[in-house]
Amino acid sequence: MEFLCYHRDRPGSAALREELAERHWSYMDRFADRMIARGPTLAEDGTATGSLHILDLPDPGAARAFAFDEPNYQAGVYRDVLLRRWRNVLGRTMWQFPGAAAAGNRYLVIGLGAGAGAEELPPTMDDLIAYGPLLSDDGVARLGTALLVQAPDADAALAVLPAQGYAATEVHSWRFGGRP
Repeated sequence: MEFLCYHRDRPGSAALREELAERHWSYMDRFADRMIARGPTLAEDGTATGSLHILDLPDPGAARAFAFDEPNYQAGVYRDVLLRRWRNVLGRTMWQFPGAAAAGNRYLVIGLGAGAGAEELPPTMDDLIAYGPLLSDDGVARLGTALLVQAPDADAALAVLPAQGYAATEVHSWRFGGRP
């Protein structure tokens, strides 16, 4: 089962995040072989605003343990967590994205609510890094869509998301992650 876990940083937690960096990396090393995508979301000045992980885990209980046992979460770096089942429509990892080595602006785009069908790929597939529906724990109900995309700017990234039916949308600057 694939899950999207997006920890959002608490304002003013950058120093604590930095202090815990090695504990975070050591924790993530345990899941490296299950990662589909990972990396921080960023403010305009490059400061981390969150931490995204999309990974394959056995069940919702394992996903909750992953999210809430994470050292930054335990220490209070994060203000909240979005944790949902996710389906890897592209069937690849971020490291298999053809443009992985290229420079460019990258974004996490989230649409919450039923929205249009995420099973249909948007026309800008060449720029998609990851794409899929957000699902209920049992995988039956569609709760939204989440994608990673390389785009000229945030408006172009948001335009990849099918336009109708979402109660809320978010766009976050994002970069490829992994141990430095």
